[in-house]
Amino acid sequence: MNLRKSNLTKLGKQDFDVLIIGGGINGAVSASSLAAKGAKVALIDKGDFAGFTSSNSSNLAWGGIKYLESHEYGLVYKLCKSRNHLMRQYPSTVQEIRFLTSIQKGFRFPPFMVFLGTILYWMIGKFFTIAPKFLSAGNIKKLEQVVNTQNVAGGFEYSDCYLHDNDARFVFNFIRQGMSYGCIAANYVEASNAVYEDGLWQTQARDTISGETFTIRSKVFINAAGPFVDTINQTIRQQTEHHHVFSKGIHLIVKQITDSGKVLTFFADDGRLFFVIPMGRRTCIGTTDTQVDSPYSSVTEADRQFVLDNVNRLLDLDEPLTQADIIAERCGVRPLAIKGKNGKADWVQLSRKHAVDINPAYKHLSIFGGKLTDCINVGDEIAHEVEKLGIHLPYREQKWYGEPGDAVKQEFLHRARLMDLDAMTPEGASEPLTQRFWRRYGRNAISMLESIREDASKAERLIANAEYLRVEIEHAARREMVTKLEDFLRRRSKISLVVRHEEILAAPGLREACDILFGDEAEAKLQEYIQDMASNSNR
Repeated sequence: MNLRKSNLTKLGKQDFDVLIIGGGINGAVSASSLAAKGAKVALIDKGDFAGFTSSNSSNLAWGGIKYLESHEYGLVYKLCKSRNHLMRQYPSTVQEIRFLTSIQKGFRFPPFMVFLGTILYWMIGKFFTIAPKFLSAGNIKKLEQVVNTQNVAGGFEYSDCYLHDNDARFVFNFIRQGMSYGCIAANYVEASNAVYEDGLWQTQARDTISGETFTIRSKVFINAAGPFVDTINQTIRQQTEHHHVFSKGIHLIVKQITDSGKVLTFFADDGRLFFVIPMGRRTCIGTTDTQVDSPYSSVTEADRQFVLDNVNRLLDLDEPLTQADIIAERCGVRPLAIKGKNGKADWVQLSRKHAVDINPAYKHLSIFGGKLTDCINVGDEIAHEVEKLGIHLPYREQKWYGEPGDAVKQEFLHRARLMDLDAMTPEGASEPLTQRFWRRYGRNAISMLESIREDASKAERLIANAEYLRVEIEHAARREMVTKLEDFLRRRSKISLVVRHEEILAAPGLREACDILFGDEAEAKLQEYIQDMASNSNR
């Protein structure tokens, strides 16, 4: 909380080169890139960082294989190149995973023709992943007993990649890195209006927690508000070439269905892609691409039943999944860029490619669309465009992304082995502590090891059925701007995605976790969380 208070004070007292509105993936990489290159950067979000679209993805960083059907070969090449680059730069986080796809009899293309598409995809991706493999229905059953192959004509395996942690954590790490380079960021700060006068943007901002208002001054205004880009542009009277249409994606988290570590891919009975995705000791199931008119959406009763009906039809489960098996839900609206104020497009053909609209006279940029796979390109592109607007970037060649160097990693691994860190891994955890500490905290994990060495209680798990240790909660309290309890449970960690709400509330250590995170405000923050969850469940 002290970090946020300090940054709020700085936002109203300093002049900035750039103000970024929105702490999703587009805003996060823009902030990290610009700050690393020497710009004075401010970033605000009206909710929590990665609190909307960027925390409700499928956790896949894929090269866009579905765009082959619409013949967007250039986009697929670009996304595959970006995917490969992400895998190189974040080997602990963005990892190759096999997709096992079964094609039902009567599908619009025969299985072997679809398989040839995966060969083309592999070639476009410069053979970076394991080669695709054609499978008969019998082979699919041997590889994955849980798949119902009674109506399967054939299938295949191919590779793409996924986030080993969760999407919100990946996004937040860019913001945290940006803050390490000097970016002044704050969550729960809303931009109510902005005007451009005498070469300077004056943005009226409001702290949604305290109600305090203040003005942020910047030379450049970047609208990276995801699905709210159009709304903000209307408020500040900025015209753009692109606008957004919206696609809703939903996922249900259930008990672990298979331990194969593969993504099972099907086509649902309405033709949409359907995924069964590993999530540690849990499984994420769901569909994508339902057109909606508003950025706000929720999982409906029909959505739940559609997913459950399809998973029960496509999988050969011991017992059919029911709504009682749902541990948590995700629902996100994906903003898709389209040209023209009232432009129309074939919904099926729309892709997630990003677009940047620039008004040089006002030094205003809007970022439309985009996907996690392309995030490094977005960060580089925004830095390039900001420099063209006259902002000096003294360290323009500075690398701003990627895991710490091998020397830092080896130092961490050496210290972890000396103290036998993996022996402290909580029972039932989905991975060893050494692996998780490095992936989530990088060089900061070294100081966390020292805390555990000095006080063994730091390695205790506070919340039952969750993997997180006291030292991690202390780290979040100091450095991760946890403003509400949900920020930690849902976005800095993924506790509320894999542990039922009632189990979280019943955990004896939850109150101590609140004490660590919020100090004197612990009880108020806990009650706020309980009320927010009750309100959400009643919608």
